[in-house]
Amino acid sequence: MKSLDPGVPQVSILRPGKRECCLRPLRGVRRFPSCYHSGVSNSPSRHFPALLRTVFLDRDGVLNEKMPEGRYVESWSDFHLLPGVAEAVRDLNRAGLRVLVVSNQRGIALGRYTSADVVAIHSALQSLLQSHGAHVDGFYFCPHDKQQCDCRKPLPGLFNQALADFPAIEAATSVMIGDSHSDIEFGRRLGMFTVFLNGDPELRKPGAEAAGDLADVRFPSLVEAVDSLLGSTPLAGQREC
Repeated sequence: MKSLDPGVPQVSILRPGKRECCLRPLRGVRRFPSCYHSGVSNSPSRHFPALLRTVFLDRDGVLNEKMPEGRYVESWSDFHLLPGVAEAVRDLNRAGLRVLVVSNQRGIALGRYTSADVVAIHSALQSLLQSHGAHVDGFYFCPHDKQQCDCRKPLPGLFNQALADFPAIEAATSVMIGDSHSDIEFGRRLGMFTVFLNGDPELRKPGAEAAGDLADVRFPSLVEAVDSLLGSTPLAGQREC
């Protein structure tokens, strides 16, 4: 794959029914961190959204087993789907919800793996999900180190990239599901409903417990979170792009 400008946020789009993907620079996206409000607004309530259209998912620790701190999922052989995840994503698909994965991939900036490696992992994941009747509508990741961009969560760049591809997305009808403080702060800053996943206590990042307290709700895993969301929240039904 041709080398891409490391100063431009990258996005890999995998469409349902297609195995190929494209990695392209996002036009019009700032090359440097944006002046973004660093405060976190208080949620007006801890009820589920009045209407749900889009589900944003972190990757490691949400979809697949998290690596110990300081280690990274560098190839497909390091990627191990968590129990029940394929079925949970399939349930979201069948409910007519848009499913997007947003992840920080700092290992690229550290030289541990490449953007092409991430795209290959996502392509293999998509194929695995499709074998279970599920799919992800889009994968978005930040390849940068800290303080080098506006797309590293909790900054809003990955949301803006998704919005460029799916203009109907609204934060008010979206939920962010993650297992780290940056995931929850990402969702809160944008005004999304936030869900924290407890995951494996031995693999949690620093600040995870505070993230759980900050989130609107918390669950043991994606399976329980999806069951609760689909059982408690009015859905949008037929959705626009």
